[in-house]
Amino acid sequence: MAVRVVVAEDSYLIREGLRLLLATQHDVDLVASVASLPELVEAVGAHAPDVVVTDVRMPPSNRDEGIQAAETFARSHPGMGMVVLSQYAEPEWALRLFDGGAAGRAHLLKERVGDVDQLRQALQAVTSGGSVVDPLVVEALVKERTGATRSPLDRLTAREHEVLELMASGWSNSAIAKRLVLGERAVEKHVSSVLWKLDLPPTTGPSTGGCGRCSST
Repeated sequence: MAVRVVVAEDSYLIREGLRLLLATQHDVDLVASVASLPELVEAVGAHAPDVVVTDVRMPPSNRDEGIQAAETFARSHPGMGMVVLSQYAEPEWALRLFDGGAAGRAHLLKERVGDVDQLRQALQAVTSGGSVVDPLVVEALVKERTGATRSPLDRLTAREHEVLELMASGWSNSAIAKRLVLGERAVEKHVSSVLWKLDLPPTTGPSTGGCGRCSST
């Protein structure tokens, strides 16, 4: 079945570009295209999509509506994927997006959306409960979390470094599993562990080597 998608973007040109891009994908069904947070909430209520692709800033305040939507939908539509687009790699937005776990969440810079393969990978990843983080967003997060003495990257195992590199390049959990010859469950645990060690989502501490609150574990 086609993945049902709602797009929220206040720029007409970008919104139309996304519509045309998604129209080339036979297994993607764009069910609504809106320009503001209130319209997005209404569209999700009416269509119950599999994935929302949303700008981080749009009316009414043009501040953080995409993140607000992700936080709201995490409660009202917990199984729905979220792909948040931003023009800049802001650590605060990423931290809020992944609050409570990374499953079904993706954060991409807008410069990536012209690449249909990257957008498609993000849709597939969040639909299957995986996650995608733009490489520049990962870099910004690491810089934000890097203190005076030791980089949080030093806490990762060699395997976790491999998983992080592929995840930051837009690979889905299933693609990472095939590349590294691992089970998808093992990849999910590695992703959760990476996020916990980098202090990305808030955690209560690792219970099985992964993120204490990530739903993928």
